[in-house]
Amino acid sequence: MAAQTAFNVKGKTAIVTGAGSGINYCFAKLLLEHGCNVLIADLSLRPEAQALIDTYTSSPRAVFQETDVTDWAALEHMFAVAAQAFGDIDIVCPGAGIYDPPWSNFWHPPGSPTSRDQQNGGRYATLDINVTHPIRCTQLAISAFLASQKATQQKSPKRVLIVSSIAGQNSNLHTPIYVAAKHAMNGFVRSLAALEQQLGIRVNGVAPGLVRTPLWTEHPEKLQFVAGADEWASPKEVADAMLRCLVDVNLPGGSILEVGKEQTRLVGALMDPGPSGRGHTVSRLEEANGEVFERLGSGEWGRAKL
Repeated sequence: MAAQTAFNVKGKTAIVTGAGSGINYCFAKLLLEHGCNVLIADLSLRPEAQALIDTYTSSPRAVFQETDVTDWAALEHMFAVAAQAFGDIDIVCPGAGIYDPPWSNFWHPPGSPTSRDQQNGGRYATLDINVTHPIRCTQLAISAFLASQKATQQKSPKRVLIVSSIAGQNSNLHTPIYVAAKHAMNGFVRSLAALEQQLGIRVNGVAPGLVRTPLWTEHPEKLQFVAGADEWASPKEVADAMLRCLVDVNLPGGSILEVGKEQTRLVGALMDPGPSGRGHTVSRLEEANGEVFERLGSGEWGRAKL
C-alpha cells in the first residue's frame, strides 16, 4: 500500500546520529542541500562535517551536538537541543553504528585483552550502539512526533529511518553480533510498518552493502578481507536511497531499500533472493573465517583474563 501523505524535507528538521562522517554525513549533507535543518549528533566531527556546520548557519541550519549514543540521558538531551534549536522534529535517523570492532566482538569476549566489554558488565557495547540506540531513539522520536501532532491538532507526516545492512539478510561467521544486530533492525522496521497508516509516522530502513567509508577504510582488521576486485558503493548512493525512504510514496512504512554499487532495490519481507552483484561481496571471507578458527584453536578462548 502506498503512503497516504506526501512528504517534502524542505523546511523540516532532522536529527541524524553518526553524521560526523561516512554515510550519515552524506545523508545530513543531502538533507541540508534540500532545505532541511539538521542536528548532527556524534562524538566528534571530521573536517567535512565541520564544514557543514560552518556553511549552514541560517536557513537551513546545521547544529552539532556531541552525543554518546549509548547514554540514554545523552539521547534525551539530543532531542531537547534539537527542539530548542528548531522547534518541531520531523525526521530522526539513528544512523550511528560500528562493525564488530575488536573491543566489542563475539570472538574477543569480555576478559580478553582487546575487549572493553567488562566480564560482569552485563552488556555488549556493539549491541548498545547497533540495536539499543536505534530502538531508544525511535521511542523518543515517536513520543516527540505524537506531542507535536497533539499540539497542532494535525496528523502531520513524520519519519524514522533505520540504517540496516545487507548483513540483515546474510550470515558471516567473522561478525556474528553485527549480523544479529542488522537482522534485528530489519524485523524492527517491519514491525512498525502500521504506524504510518494510523499515525502518519513512517519507519523505513536502508540496507547498504560494501560502502567506501571510514568504517572500512580506517580499520585494517576489516579492510584486509576486501580484495582489489571487490566493488564499493558510494556513500552518496546510500544517501540518495535514504532520502527516497523519506519521500517516495511507493515506499510505505516497513520498506527496506538495499544499496549496492549502481543498484538499489526493495528488499522483500519473505522469500527475498538476497543481495547479489556489484557492491555486495567481500572476497576474502574465507580468510576471515580462518582467523576465527585459529583463535578458537588456541585452547584458551572464552576463559577469563585471556
